[in-house]
Amino acid sequence: MFADVTAYLLLVILLVALLASAIRILREYERGVLFTLGRFTGVRGPGLILVLPLVQQIVRIDLRTLVLDVPSQDVISRDNVSVKVNAVIYFRVVEADKAVIQVENYMVATSQLAQTTLRSVLGKHELDEMLAERDKLNVDIQEILDKQTDAWGIKVANVEIKHVDIDESMIRAIARQAEAERFRRAKIINAEGEMQAAQKLLDAARVLSALPQAMQLRYLATLHDIASERNSTIVFPFPIDISNLFGRGKE
Repeated sequence: MFADVTAYLLLVILLVALLASAIRILREYERGVLFTLGRFTGVRGPGLILVLPLVQQIVRIDLRTLVLDVPSQDVISRDNVSVKVNAVIYFRVVEADKAVIQVENYMVATSQLAQTTLRSVLGKHELDEMLAERDKLNVDIQEILDKQTDAWGIKVANVEIKHVDIDESMIRAIARQAEAERFRRAKIINAEGEMQAAQKLLDAARVLSALPQAMQLRYLATLHDIASERNSTIVFPFPIDISNLFGRGKE
């Protein structure tokens, strides 16, 4: 009698254990890739899922956006400058079956692909472009990654280059280059100002030369300015043209 009760108890415990192992609960952001005797039989979830023990297996996949930090990479720019660049990638699984079947470990695969793509894309650009056109480079890297990870059921949403570390000697060289560029621009602006001033003087000379009386009046105005600035006696030649002008005025 005792042996029968023990057998029934063990049977009940075994059934409860089998039932417990057969029940899976998937959250709203999870999907389960189901395999029956090793063959893919569909994607399940979210909610309550029943899995036949020893016959079926289920692989959980997180559909939320994942953040992948790309380690610092040594990059040689197109103008032969060595820099260290790191980035961050935002991606998510959109097809759970492909993420399990088409690639062994989609996290590792995406990380390795991101590192090689980062070196490849940045190596085609000069240092100035890396520093000034990050938005464009981010888009280029994102498009390449998204295209290559599409076969794995992964959507790359965004790529951001975080840091571009430059050697100390190169920083000093860039500073000298920037200073030389500012000096060049200052010289150009000064030369443009002198050219404009010369053009205005030429225009004024043309106007004054067209009217001799205007030239004489300008001469007198200049003498007046000199006399008002210095309290001293000024000796200057008296132009004959002015006396002729006054003489014609008396006639």
